[in-house]
Amino acid sequence: MPEALSPNHGPRRLGARPDLVVIHFTAMDSHEAALTRLCDPAAEVSAHWLISGAGRVTALVPEEQRAWHAGAGRWGMVEDVNSRSIGIELYNRGDHPFAGPQMAALESLLSEVMARWAIPPERVIGHSDMAPGRKTDPGPRFDWHRLARHGLSVWPRPEQGAAVPSARAFDELARRFGYTAAVSHDLRLAAFRLRFRPRATGPVDAVDMALIADLAARFPVDRGVTAA
Repeated sequence: MPEALSPNHGPRRLGARPDLVVIHFTAMDSHEAALTRLCDPAAEVSAHWLISGAGRVTALVPEEQRAWHAGAGRWGMVEDVNSRSIGIELYNRGDHPFAGPQMAALESLLSEVMARWAIPPERVIGHSDMAPGRKTDPGPRFDWHRLARHGLSVWPRPEQGAAVPSARAFDELARRFGYTAAVSHDLRLAAFRLRFRPRATGPVDAVDMALIADLAARFPVDRGVTAA
C-alpha cells in the first residue's frame, strides 16, 4: 500500500479516538491532482486515505492523527468531526459513477478500519450527512446500498403504514438517527435524500417518513458514545 504522507494533520483533540468514518469524493479532474492538493501545506486539507478509480489505496495521514477533511458540521453529539473520524477520499469528479475496482478497494479498507477502531456500520457516513447544504459528497452516484449489503454501512427496511408526512416529525426522527447539524428542514431532507433517495423531489412524503423512522428506531445515534 503506497504512502504519500500529508503534512496537513495534528493530534486528535482531548485524546479522542475515531468512532466515525466519513466518505468523500475529491471533485477534481484527476487522481494525481487530488493527491497533490491533499499533500499541499498551503491547501490545509487532507484525509487519512485516498482511493483511485483503479482501486489504488494511498495512505496520507496516520489514523492516530487528526486529518483535516470534515470541516464544520455535526453528527449526533459529535461537533469536532475531524477529531472523531477517519476520512476516506475517493477520486471522483462528482459527475460519473464510482468504478468497480474503487468500490472493491473501499470495501476492503473499510473492513480493516472498522475492525481496527471498533466502528459500527451506522457510523460510516458521507460528508453530506454531517454538513447538509455545505457539502454533497460522495453524491447521488455513490452506492450506499452496496456497502450496507456487506455490513459496511446501513440501509433502511421500512415498515408499512408509516406516519403522516410532517416536516417536524421528520426532523425529530432525522436528528435521532444523526442529522443534528443546525440547518433548515429543507437542507436536512435534501441530505437524507441524497443518500437514501437521490431521485426524490418535493416536500417530505410517506416514503421519507417510513425510511427515517426505521433508521431512527434501529440505529439511534451515539449509542454508548460520549459527546465531543
